[in-house]
Amino acid sequence: MVSAFSSIKKGLTEAIDYSEGKIKKAVIHEFGPIDVKKIRAKVGMSQSEFASAFGISVSTLRHWERGDRSPQGPALVLLNVVAKEPRKVLSALESSVITGKKGQ
Repeated sequence: MVSAFSSIKKGLTEAIDYSEGKIKKAVIHEFGPIDVKKIRAKVGMSQSEFASAFGISVSTLRHWERGDRSPQGPALVLLNVVAKEPRKVLSALESSVITGKKGQ
């Protein structure tokens, strides 16, 4: 637990230093708008299947696909990874459910 705290604290300190201009180099991950419907079509799933597979409510998925709302935070990151490596993500999720390690 202490090492997790230390790691988080270090990351936050680095982020603050970067935002204040004290650090010039940093790894920044920026995700632009994504086409959720296109990602779902690439995976070949219905809305219900896709929502269930990735822990998203069908209602939220529909809003994203219509453009009423946009995915944010971890959902945006997950969808970007799914867009790039859909089979690997599905395989990893399937393995964790089969082994009983859901959420790890």
